[in-house]
Amino acid sequence: MKRGLIPGLIFFLLFYNTVLAVDSKLIRLATTTSTDNSGLLNNLLPVFTKKTGYKVHVIAVGTGKALRLGKDGDVDVVLVHALQAERDFVNSAYGIKRYPVMYNDFVVTGPANDPAKINGSKSIEQVFKYINDTQSLFISRGDNSGTHKKELRIWKQSAIEPSGPWYREVGQGMGKVLQMANEMDAYTLTDRGTWLAYQNKVQLKVLFEGDSSLFNPYGIIAVNPARYPDINFKGSSALIEWMTSKIKGQPLIGNYKMFGQQLFTPMAD
Repeated sequence: MKRGLIPGLIFFLLFYNTVLAVDSKLIRLATTTSTDNSGLLNNLLPVFTKKTGYKVHVIAVGTGKALRLGKDGDVDVVLVHALQAERDFVNSAYGIKRYPVMYNDFVVTGPANDPAKINGSKSIEQVFKYINDTQSLFISRGDNSGTHKKELRIWKQSAIEPSGPWYREVGQGMGKVLQMANEMDAYTLTDRGTWLAYQNKVQLKVLFEGDSSLFNPYGIIAVNPARYPDINFKGSSALIEWMTSKIKGQPLIGNYKMFGQQLFTPMAD
């Protein structure tokens, strides 16, 4: 009986070790819808896979959900854009260290007739004040994403608590929000990368941009292996090194364009 078990046990161990070897080449990346919607990751990750052999499974959600996945140990690495939330993630020992990767900016889009007359405003606070005063329809992501967090900070800076039928929180990603805003002739706050990806699919216009407070940096963080021993820390470290390298990922980020416009500016330095 024991002799019969030995071949089966050997087969099981060989199979188990093969699965572990395959899994060790898989990196689970939780990131924002903006990096996915813009096409950036489709441009970057195949090059990374070809150079390193690692395959990256992308989970594109809002920043809040991406960090939640990291806190639960369900992913190996996060690439997000909400600086304070990222710092809290690291300070609470869920992540090892935050590495700057790139930045773009936020813009306010709306219907071409601009019912709130925000075009030409002096500041983003003035923009939100005009929208509130005229009760012009505004679509909020309402999903705890980096964009949603930014929007809420602007309302707070503007000393406004948005409420009423003109303010719609929809709990959707950026691409869906732009489509909804287009259908409803509404304003919304969007990252520029997603806007460029969708600008030819909607009738909305960029009505405000350029305010320094609309700067939008992205950081990448490996999930802490001391908290979750099964995390692929070796793989996440390889991805971070590649994404932040001056001769690897950073030039590809800087050279990625859509409709002739650069979507993200590398900032690993």
